[in-house]
Amino acid sequence: MHQPSTDAPAVPRDAPDACVRVRGAREHNLRGVDVDIPRDTLTVFTGVSGSGKSSLAFGTLYAEAQRRYFESVAPYARRLIHQIGAPKVDSVTGLPPAVSLEQRRSSPGSRSSVGTVTLLSNSLRMLFSRAGDYPPGAGRLDSDCFSPNTASGACPSCHGLGRIHRTSEELLVPEQSLTIRQGAIAAWPGAWQGKNLRDILEVLGHDVDRPWRELPAADREWILFTEEQPVVTVHPVREADRIQRPYQGTYMSAHRYVMRTFSDTKSATLRARAEKFLTDAPCPACEGRRLRPEALAVTFAGRTIAELAALPLGELDGVLDAAAPATEAARVLAADLRARIAPVTELGLGYLSLDRTAPSLSAGELQRLRLATQLRSGLFGVVYVLDEPSAGLHPADTEALLGVLERLKAAGNTVFVVEHHLDVVRRADWLVDVGPLAGEHGGRVLYSGPPGGLAGVAESATARHLFPPSPSEASTGGRPVRRATGSVRLTGVERHNLRDVTVEFPLGVFTAVTGVSGSGKSTLVGQVLAQEVGGRLADPDFPVRRLVEVDQKPIGRTPRSNLATYTGLFDVVRKLFTAAPQARERGWKAGRFSFNVPGGRCETCQGEGFVSVELLFLPSTYAPCPECAGARYNAETLEVRYEGLDIAQVLGLTVEAAAVFFAEVPAAARSLRALEEIGLGYLRLGQPATELSGGEAQRIKLATELQRLRRDHTLYLLDEPTTGLHPADVRVLLRQLHGLVDAGHSVVVVEHDMEVVAGADWVVDLGPGGGAEGGRVTACGPPAEVAASTAGRTAPYLARALGR
Repeated sequence: MHQPSTDAPAVPRDAPDACVRVRGAREHNLRGVDVDIPRDTLTVFTGVSGSGKSSLAFGTLYAEAQRRYFESVAPYARRLIHQIGAPKVDSVTGLPPAVSLEQRRSSPGSRSSVGTVTLLSNSLRMLFSRAGDYPPGAGRLDSDCFSPNTASGACPSCHGLGRIHRTSEELLVPEQSLTIRQGAIAAWPGAWQGKNLRDILEVLGHDVDRPWRELPAADREWILFTEEQPVVTVHPVREADRIQRPYQGTYMSAHRYVMRTFSDTKSATLRARAEKFLTDAPCPACEGRRLRPEALAVTFAGRTIAELAALPLGELDGVLDAAAPATEAARVLAADLRARIAPVTELGLGYLSLDRTAPSLSAGELQRLRLATQLRSGLFGVVYVLDEPSAGLHPADTEALLGVLERLKAAGNTVFVVEHHLDVVRRADWLVDVGPLAGEHGGRVLYSGPPGGLAGVAESATARHLFPPSPSEASTGGRPVRRATGSVRLTGVERHNLRDVTVEFPLGVFTAVTGVSGSGKSTLVGQVLAQEVGGRLADPDFPVRRLVEVDQKPIGRTPRSNLATYTGLFDVVRKLFTAAPQARERGWKAGRFSFNVPGGRCETCQGEGFVSVELLFLPSTYAPCPECAGARYNAETLEVRYEGLDIAQVLGLTVEAAAVFFAEVPAAARSLRALEEIGLGYLRLGQPATELSGGEAQRIKLATELQRLRRDHTLYLLDEPTTGLHPADVRVLLRQLHGLVDAGHSVVVVEHDMEVVAGADWVVDLGPGGGAEGGRVTACGPPAEVAASTAGRTAPYLARALGR
């Protein structure tokens, strides 16, 4: 490791150590890392995707700070707190308390909103409680009465959700000519459970072989909507090859089944299916405002709390500023609320409203909201650990973010940032560069010191981009701008903040859609364009034959989903093992080599590979399964080998190693080659989906598409594909995307990276601002034309990327 000591901050000999010192960090792919980082600095951790920088910043430093904090908490209280466990490190000294602001969202529910995440809702409710204008004779309400999430405030009709879900006979029984036995009640579950409900109805005396429309109206109403749950004895029809004994069956109406599934299931598939049989409409009692009438009767500045919560924060700030406070309490509370709004708008989020639901926010927006809250909290002497805070930010917004990070540091804090954005890297006081490559080829600290010193580190991929040998060149690399082969025209678009937008997307080229956060990019591409193209695919005269949307949503929510299962590679691998001599002798099928079903898996850990060890007030720890030692399969299954390796060893291969191992298996080689070419050669085949970043998940989806070798004209839509990617990885990704266009397809990306935009054939710039100030096309054309425009905020940054 190259680590200069001459530039480290000078401290008196008798002063406490001014550095955080890490010794022997071995988390994930870190190789016994030793590194010293000065406190009270803005330190940026850099390196290619998968190099180990997050393992050092979050997996080691933040995890150790959290562990030490919990050591000071009473043992009983510790049992009630989720703890992330002790990191694999020999020692960390000089580490202050830490606050983590990660991109990974928990799972915010529909009741979580911008107001609850930032705690601004609490201040607004207090303002209405103490300083609101009440109707004559009305008593003062507690602040809880202005919350839709409390029993005292929520509208009793919709329970504070603002919308109600209803169903109808037409939705539950779409084909009324069918009989119940033929499946007339489409909302019921399939397979055995649906047959069970039909058998129960027959025992109850209903005619299940008569067309639905011919049944008496009273019977149809009871079958679909009754809340009764009668229990009857069912005598199944005997089949020659099966013995079926009588059983006690409980009836559940179609309405009850759909509502229970919709509200209780944890399966996204079942929830989506139930949603097909429901209509969603504003609550008629509160008109979608979520509160009781007495709370909605109170006003401030002539508006109800629901009306103020629906305003963009920038506009809400203006309303509070213009309001003439009638009392001292009103003045103090309004001033406090404005002070809390200020850091949110400073971070470019003034277009959000307090009632905007958390699930509709991007990971970058959520992280910046939490950052704004921390800025207001005024903590001193802590370490802030941030995960790519520039993700999803237009270059104009990145400047405001840098100002916030500098203020956190100036307040006496240490700021650790995992980041790829070169403008943020250049502003750092200290750099920790991890690499040189990803996965097992990374995990070393190549450099720790002031940014300028990185220029001398030949191994560093970051240095090559931070200190290019020549002035910035356009990403086209001299490639001529492609000519369009057709176009998709959108006219008079009105959705969210898009206002009467008319725009043309050329086909057969690479198109970049730009604009500040909240300007309407994702709405235009991910909703309007996708819907328009999807609806015209059946038209034989429409040039596009396929539509592929590649987002950053996880490829799986449990460790059982992994790279091999998602890409279909695991099916190929299991067939190879099934064909092995030992497997054929034993008559084993492909299911024997799945760790998700009984048979071949280890039953001690049920195919997980590890077991959880509860330690009461200490964090639960995970240990390799004592039976299979982490292999996930039982001993008999592991006896079967393919080319000398058992199935667990194959899943432990990296994509790079597997490409060599399966070089003679075309079905596997094609999939692995696509993953390698998109820069994911460092991932293991069995790597759990929960360990993958959003950028990795998106590239896996893209690689899955690339291996299919489709020749039909395909339109690829990607939402910020460079998020979470090092500049070196961006070039690898762009090579693939431009390759798709050269092969005759069309690519549209929503993007903030100006190097990517500079290399596009066509640019659509939205803005000029976010929220109500956006939603218009400010410029449209080749990059050089958009760079010369004066209408939007993208032009000066694009001009700089073009070297002008």
